[in-house]
Amino acid sequence: MLKKFKDMVGIEGVKLKLEIPTEVKERDHNIKGTLYFLSKRNHTVSEIQLRLIEKYSRGRGDQKLTDEYELSTLTFERSFEIEPDIPMELDFELPLKLVKSEMDQFEGKFFIGRLATAAKYFRAVKSEFRVEAEAKVKGSLLNPFTVQDIRIKR
Repeated sequence: MLKKFKDMVGIEGVKLKLEIPTEVKERDHNIKGTLYFLSKRNHTVSEIQLRLIEKYSRGRGDQKLTDEYELSTLTFERSFEIEPDIPMELDFELPLKLVKSEMDQFEGKFFIGRLATAAKYFRAVKSEFRVEAEAKVKGSLLNPFTVQDIRIKR
């Protein structure tokens, strides 16, 4: 009974670690990384989902607005076993698809680009990016989940 409870809440379940570069360039078009799995007991992973999220904020103080956008998703729908105390790794390439605002598009121009950069500064426009990974484990209510921030140079 204790074993079944531990499986449901993820105690002694699958541990998930995400390894990606701290910084990538937009022109690379992909984020290359590795997912590491480790468990103390046998478990079956049925699906893995990776997501690139942009947290876009603008404004200051009470006027600050924040939105989150899912920029790309990668799903592995194949099932595999995790053996006790045997690490497993999975390499991946997550597509890098950025959405550019009108101000971002103007930044590439010479004179207007400087104005757009100044406007973004005064409006406190900021984008932060993160990669989230989640593995669905059979028999577990709480799936292993990990998040890592990443910097994207435009």
